Amino acid sequence: MYDERLTAPRSWWLLPVGTGLSLALILLVFGPVPGLIGLLVGFVAAAVALSSYGSARIRVVQGSLVAGAARIPVSALGEARPLDAAEAVAWRSVKADPRAFMLLRSYVRTALRVEVTDPADPTPYLYLSTRDPEALAAALTAARG
Repeated sequence: MYDERLTAPRSWWLLPVGTGLSLALILLVFGPVPGLIGLLVGFVAAAVALSSYGSARIRVVQGSLVAGAARIPVSALGEARPLDAAEAVAWRSVKADPRAFMLLRSYVRTALRVEVTDPADPTPYLYLSTRDPEALAAALTAARG
């Protein structure tokens, strides 16, 4: 019903290049081979880290909301409220509850705030960074039936 991968922006892929070049310059003092090894190791390590950070997914499948490592049945969820950029900043900073589940990505400006209605769960709400909060809210409503 809904599937989104929170990939990092394209401009962030310059970071692994910079990391590789930095490590190459540091190791170049030991010779050209260690410098080349530093370039490759720095680039690959930073690229793997960035890819891992951008691999977070939000899905609504089989009556559940899957957000990162969390899997929550939609029956345990209440109102889903799309947040614009200003509200998203407020809910991830000054209005944030430390008990809330937050799937944050700083490069995604909008978010969805979903109330948790399960009395056995101490989590008051879910904060999910998403590029299309209205579509995610609609998918959660449709999954609830």
